[in-house]
Amino acid sequence: MSSNGIRDRVAVVGMGCTAFGERWDKSADDLVIDAVQECLPADGRLSLADVDAYWLGTLGSGQSGLALSRPLGIDYKPVTRVENYCATGSEAFRNACYAVASGAYDTVMAVGVEKLKDSGFSGLLRADPPADGTASELSLTAPAAFSLLDPAYCAKYGVDPNDMRSAMTHVAWKNHINGSKNDKAQFRKEVERSTIEGAPKVAGRLGVFDCSGVSDGAACALIVRAEDALNYTDTPMYVKGLSLAAGPMRGAVDPAYDFTTFPEVVHSARDAYAQAGIEDPRRELSLAEVHDCFTPTEIVLMEDLGFSDRGLAWKEMLAGDFDSDGSLPVNPDGGLKSFGHPVGASGLRMLYECWLQFSGRAGRRQLDDPRLALTHNLGGRPGGCVSFVSVVGNAPSR
Repeated sequence: MSSNGIRDRVAVVGMGCTAFGERWDKSADDLVIDAVQECLPADGRLSLADVDAYWLGTLGSGQSGLALSRPLGIDYKPVTRVENYCATGSEAFRNACYAVASGAYDTVMAVGVEKLKDSGFSGLLRADPPADGTASELSLTAPAAFSLLDPAYCAKYGVDPNDMRSAMTHVAWKNHINGSKNDKAQFRKEVERSTIEGAPKVAGRLGVFDCSGVSDGAACALIVRAEDALNYTDTPMYVKGLSLAAGPMRGAVDPAYDFTTFPEVVHSARDAYAQAGIEDPRRELSLAEVHDCFTPTEIVLMEDLGFSDRGLAWKEMLAGDFDSDGSLPVNPDGGLKSFGHPVGASGLRMLYECWLQFSGRAGRRQLDDPRLALTHNLGGRPGGCVSFVSVVGNAPSR
């Protein structure tokens, strides 16, 4: 798998993100407006009138571009609504970036929004489209499907289940610490390890604190040609690589699939690294925002993204390598686990953290001199999913 990429051809010059959580005080329209207002430069160098086209990512908070044009009051501009499971916000960003890189537009905006709490969506129950019955994993809830990663990983690599439980606990523990430093996170308190391990079980060994939250929220990005970026901000964020992989969804019927990897992640990461010119992601990246929908997911992702060798991520997780003060900080904003997961906004929220880190505005969670970052979204479940990986940086390549 390969692609030509658009390395350093487009840049982000503004981003906005609402607080995530149970936003009973805000409608989807309100959330969009709040995110967009933060995204636009405060000095007025760009306004909505200057935006040529929009991409809207939402799973269930709108059925067309009208869900964006109405609250923003934009007259007759093109608005494309996209949806790709939990990678929906990333998909909006990817398409918006390609539109600028192609020369079709000068200035575009990608917006992601979701109002899940008003929908009654619990995160456990959902309706599946008609199928031929071969994808049996679709009959499982999301927690049940992802809980399979835990015993499968232990069996393949000979990991003591108690050690794996400790590694899963560490994922939740560190992400709640990170979220406690984030005023926009859904969950803003540290959680003791004993509380995480003693929480009521949801599926398999996954307890309440092993699962990401169900949230409302919105996020957006303003994108221009790279050569124009410094006209609008002193701290642009340059796109180095964008990759999306959609799997063949054969996991349930393929005897070779063992629930210890997401092949789609491996493919999308390899492609994004090639576009960005990255050879050693563990050493070259300053931070990573990954799709920690469940705690064992983050452990497996460390290996699929090339941060750990196979069978060692659990050990490096326990060693603190992916803590905010570790060799590669992962989810310094709290991740899905603590920041929350309004489906259409999550991919853009990850980029928002990179934006803040590069511009030195991440507050108590600010990292030392970050230069290159990765974001990763996963939509679907083990055995059949879509995976998005982006690489962004604070300066053009030399």
